[in-house]
Amino acid sequence: MPIPDGVIRVDAESVLLKLHIHPGAKRSRINGFFGDALKIDLQAPPVDGKANTALLKFIAGLLKVPRSSVELKSGDFSRDKVVKITGITPEKIISALSVES
Repeated sequence: MPIPDGVIRVDAESVLLKLHIHPGAKRSRINGFFGDALKIDLQAPPVDGKANTALLKFIAGLLKVPRSSVELKSGDFSRDKVVKITGITPEKIISALSVES
């Protein structure tokens, strides 16, 4: 399935990934797309920032980048989030998402 426009954007020195999060799921995984966002099921509950922490760790592991390269740019208290990733090209992100989805 092709990646919808708007999911991946290139910033000056980073890549922005638009996400729609489903916290409290049975397991953490990519679950397709939700409009113009990548849908991610997270096992962590949406309590005390646990889902945000789990999300950043999940993305870093998925893309094989250090956790310090993944930052929550917006959506602290929302299901709709934007994550900033440094140290990786958009092509590598697309490749990683193609394998997972």
